[in-house]
Amino acid sequence: MAFRRVLLKLSGEALQGGPDRSIDPAKLAEIAAEIDSAVALGIQPAVVVGGGNLFRGLTGAASGMDRTAADTMGMLATVMNCLAMQDALVRRGRRTSVLSAIPVMQVCDPFTRREAIARLDAGEVVLLAGGTGNPYFTTDTAAALRALEVGAEVLLKATGVDGIYDCDPRLHPEARRYSEITYLEMLERRLKVMDSTAVTLCRDHALPLVVFSMARPGNIARVLGGDHSVGTRVLER
Repeated sequence: MAFRRVLLKLSGEALQGGPDRSIDPAKLAEIAAEIDSAVALGIQPAVVVGGGNLFRGLTGAASGMDRTAADTMGMLATVMNCLAMQDALVRRGRRTSVLSAIPVMQVCDPFTRREAIARLDAGEVVLLAGGTGNPYFTTDTAAALRALEVGAEVLLKATGVDGIYDCDPRLHPEARRYSEITYLEMLERRLKVMDSTAVTLCRDHALPLVVFSMARPGNIARVLGGDHSVGTRVLER
């Protein structure tokens, strides 16, 4: 394997089976199988899941809600998604913990860096909920922050498309996919793959980023095995 300890960032929409299914058991099972296969290869995965399938803070704020309240609701949505993912992994026999930046003691443990590292070392899949615990930060930024805190060797961002393009391939058939790109180029070209705070955090700490699609089964293992035909690698320079 090219990496051992990784941070996997999933969007909340990855758990969604359609507009009427906020959390689809079939999607959960598919993603759990991919994560389980990675653990079987000796990988230590920490996972950050977004909450956009249930509630998106920016959308709530745009409709007139207080931004802090809306973002807090969004962070709580990530707790629900992590609990759902934990259930799917446990049903596969995989030891799993949910650690939340927002204390929800009845259902999961609070996040601390040392606890997360200890559980990764013990062979558990660690699901990191609650974003950063603060409003005004996205789960992309939470993923970059947690990756650095737990000593991840790479940040894997699963998206709906197979990498980073010069424009949206869903709208522009002529869009060109990058096999590699630098963080500075991402910022200069305003490629909306991750928010600028997350990109800058990765760049400043030389944290490798791979953007890829989970639509093809086995893509996590391919990325971890160093298959450069999968996704886009973002490098410091």
